[in-house]
Amino acid sequence: MIDKASFEALKFQGDPLADAVIAELVSTGRVGAVNGVLEHFRTNDQPIPEQLPDSVRRFLVATDDPPAWVDPDLVARAYEFFVDDGVHVAAVLSFGAMVNCYAQPRPSRALSLTHGLAQPHRRLSETSQFVMNMMGRDAFGSGGSFVPTIQKTRLIHAAVRHFLSSSGRWDTAADGVPICQQDMVGALLIFSVQVIEGMRRIGISVTDAEAADYYYVWRVAGAMLGIPVEALPESVEDACELSATLVETSYGPSSEGVALTRHLLDLYEELFPGKAFDGIVAAVVRQVVNPEVADWMQVPDSRGWGRVVNAGTRLMRALERSEDTSALATTILDRAGSLLLGGSVRNLTNGQSTTLTIPDDLRERWEAAGRSPLPGVEPAATTT
Repeated sequence: MIDKASFEALKFQGDPLADAVIAELVSTGRVGAVNGVLEHFRTNDQPIPEQLPDSVRRFLVATDDPPAWVDPDLVARAYEFFVDDGVHVAAVLSFGAMVNCYAQPRPSRALSLTHGLAQPHRRLSETSQFVMNMMGRDAFGSGGSFVPTIQKTRLIHAAVRHFLSSSGRWDTAADGVPICQQDMVGALLIFSVQVIEGMRRIGISVTDAEAADYYYVWRVAGAMLGIPVEALPESVEDACELSATLVETSYGPSSEGVALTRHLLDLYEELFPGKAFDGIVAAVVRQVVNPEVADWMQVPDSRGWGRVVNAGTRLMRALERSEDTSALATTILDRAGSLLLGGSVRNLTNGQSTTLTIPDDLRERWEAAGRSPLPGVEPAATTT
């Protein structure tokens, strides 16, 4: 695992490949034109659009392949885990991972300066789509759509770094570069090992092997995002250890994090009619995240709703124990997650049509099992 000094140096490291592309596009005034072309670049096997500038084409070619060390069998096992528990993964991502992201003061400040404080639906929609594309069958191969997602994400991050660094509102000497590699490692751990921890907190059974497989796919994704591979722990155990260290040393309260969390809670409270159920959203968040993090982010603490959620967690554990033998238990678990994620997707864009798509293979597997979690969401785009 990376040593402390090297990890601290990641605060001042961006993504040289993507940063060079954005610098060239800005200097030649072609950012808008490139955005328009990349909007239609969606699948791994789609030819790189000819009308792109040479710098963008070189970047897309250089970042097209997954690392040579990728084990397809481990990726396939993670896919099967997501087929079974993807609804629960998405629920914890929605309720817990976002709050953990906001508990990091530096990324929260970058996010607030970039998007403002009142757009949780945008961040949630982008994260949901990233995970859906990553967990499709053969996500890194010719049949998936994850490689363009990775490439676009790197360019977006590079654009944010460029404009924040030149805005006069970011102190690079004191805070490092915006969306630095240290922040990227922190986000990867939130979306991988901390999601597994959150699932277990709400009573979802995740075996050690499943946790290792799920983290493995995120480690592959991290390498493709340009994170130095030595900064990504090889084992899920080491990843959990690094995650705990980051929570202790890098998390804390901030005005931006508190405001972002409040807007997220407001978004989810819209899922429940009237004011009577508002407290249950905060109670679920408190069940999923570390209690200290919830306190830092000023998540309301209702003893009454807390007891309700705790009782639900005990029920969930009981249902999980009987899931393999009880069709009713399976139905209840899947329906709970489906309603939660389906409802959140409908609210991600503040009443606008959602652009969230599910890879065809995942949709088919979920529908075949009678538990499609996202009714009404667009199927994955196809090329013609």
